[in-house]
Amino acid sequence: MQDSGRIAVLISGRGSHLKNLIQCCARDQIPAQIAVVVSNNAEAPGLQYARQAGIESFVLSHKELPVREEYDARIVETLRARNVDLVCLAGFMRLLSGVFVRAFSMRIMNVHPALLPAFPGLHAQRQAIEHGVKVTGVTVHFVDEGLDSGPIILQRTVEVRNDDTEESLSERLLPIEHQTYAEAVRLFFENRLKVQGRKVMIL
Repeated sequence: MQDSGRIAVLISGRGSHLKNLIQCCARDQIPAQIAVVVSNNAEAPGLQYARQAGIESFVLSHKELPVREEYDARIVETLRARNVDLVCLAGFMRLLSGVFVRAFSMRIMNVHPALLPAFPGLHAQRQAIEHGVKVTGVTVHFVDEGLDSGPIILQRTVEVRNDDTEESLSERLLPIEHQTYAEAVRLFFENRLKVQGRKVMIL
């Protein structure tokens, strides 16, 4: 990738990861630009960050295209038209179909607030507390057709305290999610990620 690398960010909600990625690109901590933001939710607060930064944004409601493959094909078409190199999921509350995953194979990233493969899916922080683990963390991974099951790029650990709640643990994890996600995106655009089977090698 060159310094003109182009990122698409997909959101459904508050957009804290989008905000962080915008800031990291602006500070040249990531050698790329966010070319487009897509949301399946017209009320997503995160859309304001795209507007404030002058980034092109689209709302495409999944209710208009209830067949998942058709919906994903429409997004793929939108992203390809904008020559996107990397797709970053940032609180995008939809499982991607094979149509999408194959179109951007090993070029879709997601961040998850647990040490995958432990505690995939929703409420990972609550799962960790209920399970009684002493350590949890953050995982950035490439996206495949499963649920939080793609090759792991980076992980960072966080201690689970005896008095932690889902809210307090989430609050401690979020800045580490931001930092780790930005680092993984930077490594991608520096051509330092090599996928071998399930392993992601950092060059």
